[in-house]
Amino acid sequence: MRLALISDVHANLPALEAVLNSIRGNVDVVHHLGDLVGYAPWPDETVERIRAEGVTGVAGNYDSTVATDYKHCGCRYEDARQEALSHLSYEWTRRHVKPETKRILGALPFRLDLRPLGGHVPGPRVILVHGAPTLNTLYWTEDRSDDFCLKMAEQAGAQPGDVICFGHTHVPWTREVQGIRFVNTGSVGRPKDGDWRAGYAVLSVDERGVETEFVRVEYDVERTMEAIRKSDLPDDFAEYLRTGGKPQPAGV
Repeated sequence: MRLALISDVHANLPALEAVLNSIRGNVDVVHHLGDLVGYAPWPDETVERIRAEGVTGVAGNYDSTVATDYKHCGCRYEDARQEALSHLSYEWTRRHVKPETKRILGALPFRLDLRPLGGHVPGPRVILVHGAPTLNTLYWTEDRSDDFCLKMAEQAGAQPGDVICFGHTHVPWTREVQGIRFVNTGSVGRPKDGDWRAGYAVLSVDERGVETEFVRVEYDVERTMEAIRKSDLPDDFAEYLRTGGKPQPAGV
């Protein structure tokens, strides 16, 4: 079975559309790992498209905080400027989402457990969360130690052969520790690894185990940038997309 995992769309509808077109006909099922909204001007449309496509998934920190009108989005910031901008994005999103969108976001589960080969036979379990099995705000970056990964696996009840998949950091990576596979799917709508293209992961699961493939897809980033600039979201978010999360400092 082939599973496509998409995460951190962040209301970037053109990126989502390109990824769905890339996936269509190439996998058996699609799931999302949260953060459907924030930073771009199509929160309602993004959630509606996900629902129309029948894509099930988990709640990201942005989804659960918007749904509950929490005091902030639970994000981590690169610097003081990014922190200030993040608050603006969060307040904009809270003001612009429809009540029905908030209801849908609030109904997303924290975690999904999949048995791609069926629950009646032994085989890998695929565990889906947004940030980590403990909190959807926890940043699980590639430089985390093997001990940290195993601690998270213990929290999730994962066993050798299982896979834990997550997003939240917007940077794709994978590794295996003591037979447990860890996969960060990267970001569809707001990559932070210097590559502006939308990203997602594909898991190929069979009796022999799990293989991971990272896919990047070009999309109409200019359309998203123009829409951001025409909205009252900060223009900085447009440049952030163009540079894959690595904008040049002023004056450079």
